[in-house]
Amino acid sequence: MTQDQIVLFALFAMVFAALVSGRWRYDAVAFTALLAAVLLGVVPPASAFEGFGHPATLVVALVLVVSAGLTRAGVVLAITRRFVRPGRSLGGHIAMMGAIGGLLSAFMNNVAALAILMPVDVSTARQEGRSPARTLMPLSFATILGGMVTLIGTPPNIIVATIRQDTLGAPFAMFDYAPVGGIVALAGLVFVALAGWRLIPLREDADARPELAAFVAELVISEDSAIAGKTVGTLQDEADRAGATLVAVIRDGRARSGLPPETELCAGDVLRFEAGSEALDALRAGLGLDFADQRRKHYLEAERAGLVMVQAAVPAGARIAGKSAESVGLIWRQGTALMGISRQGRGIRGPLRKATVRAGDVLLLLAPQEDAARVIDWLGCLPMAAGNRALTRPDQTAAAVAIFAFAVFAASFGLVDLPVALGCVVAGYVGYRILPLADVYTQIEWPVIVLLGSMIPLGAALETSGGTELIASGLLRLSAGAPAWVAVGLLMIVTMTLSDVLNNTATAIVAAPVGIAMARALGASPDPFLMAVAVAASCAFLTPIGHKNNMLILGPGQYRFGDYWRMGLPLEVLVIATGLPAILFFWPL
Repeated sequence: MTQDQIVLFALFAMVFAALVSGRWRYDAVAFTALLAAVLLGVVPPASAFEGFGHPATLVVALVLVVSAGLTRAGVVLAITRRFVRPGRSLGGHIAMMGAIGGLLSAFMNNVAALAILMPVDVSTARQEGRSPARTLMPLSFATILGGMVTLIGTPPNIIVATIRQDTLGAPFAMFDYAPVGGIVALAGLVFVALAGWRLIPLREDADARPELAAFVAELVISEDSAIAGKTVGTLQDEADRAGATLVAVIRDGRARSGLPPETELCAGDVLRFEAGSEALDALRAGLGLDFADQRRKHYLEAERAGLVMVQAAVPAGARIAGKSAESVGLIWRQGTALMGISRQGRGIRGPLRKATVRAGDVLLLLAPQEDAARVIDWLGCLPMAAGNRALTRPDQTAAAVAIFAFAVFAASFGLVDLPVALGCVVAGYVGYRILPLADVYTQIEWPVIVLLGSMIPLGAALETSGGTELIASGLLRLSAGAPAWVAVGLLMIVTMTLSDVLNNTATAIVAAPVGIAMARALGASPDPFLMAVAVAASCAFLTPIGHKNNMLILGPGQYRFGDYWRMGLPLEVLVIATGLPAILFFWPL
């Protein structure tokens, strides 16, 4: 080995060891390794930061922003309201949620897809009186599987496509992954829905009914509301689906509880619910309800595109303690509406805006995004950061889908490059007020961007130094004398094993050049090897650290480290058993 190869292999070994240990953040590890490589002379200073302008890095960042726009516009809410409802069998619920998660993950970042659907799944588990552990792991695995179907579904696909462009002159197109990824995803979803969930261990201490922050909140039926003219019974069914409780209907200033199910609802009725913030937003957006009466609505209308729901705790001595939202002028002074009050113990009488706020209450506020922190400070309250939620805009659903679909069409047929197409989507979302400009920056997961920007120059240095050829020759020696497809299968196994203990992005950056080197040594097409890397790098099902989705469900599902392999190991075997023949059929050697 040359000196440069020794230095690079040592750096990669230290990076992998640091990532596996979990003691340091992966972005800090990768950036430190990049700086060390520059100082040691194995990465030229002029190209040290080229990774931050690399198409793969740009696409990953833009996909996260586009995902936020689709969520903000109510696209996901429209899908879940139509297809997800309590009362299904457990297997049927897992199949439906898995299908929705897989479909969403094909066209948006799979981490974002899980983050959107996880509260829906937990809420359904609460209503059904079962532990969310039964369904969260299948949902996580389904979103990972769905991401393999398109170019933008998961970072490994983006990385493999750009490495192909750098090496062979052309990237994989948007739907080049669909034949192989679709077969693997479908087989995996069938396994997860029929048998996989039965392998998940359940414990006696698993919480079957997780606690959700409940607010007493009021929403108004507008003239064009979907519930206007319908019955109380219909409204109760919709509330149950969202995980909310209808407390009373306020009409002509009187709160009426326990109305007969056949009672007709009218425009102007005020509906009082007890629900969490997600359920309230789902009800408001899904039924076309208003968050304020007509007298106060105009104060909010100008800021509507940039409103967020925030939670604030009321300490003793706060400006609003002992007063009402109306008496402190919350709506006309600060352009903020009181959506709900969470109070332990005692009920709330009278209209919500006139209710006396007490120390210990938690307020759900609808505030201009840029002024939310200032409004909370003006009230003398304490912010609860975990409760912040952007307001869903169902009136923008059609526009958001149209802009995104046009960009996918343009990129798929080579009219524009994918980064340019996604950039146009982001510009369209901002220009059409689907997404506030501030969210363009806050929705980007900067640690992932730093990881990508740092690892890409390291991977390029490993390739130019001949290090990837060394790794490839070692793998080929293991498969010496066997057919070429054995080498593809071996590459899948090694890549999948690395992805289970490392970040899948780092795995793809290292494994893709190795696959190209193996193909060249065998005189075969590099495409099946690259497809093998893309599929295997995405399939991290054995541990919670292999994929961010698995980490997201660790707490809510009350899983342990050793729980994942029980369903994950047979799933990975199934991925190889279905993926390898599919790769060889659609991408011949």
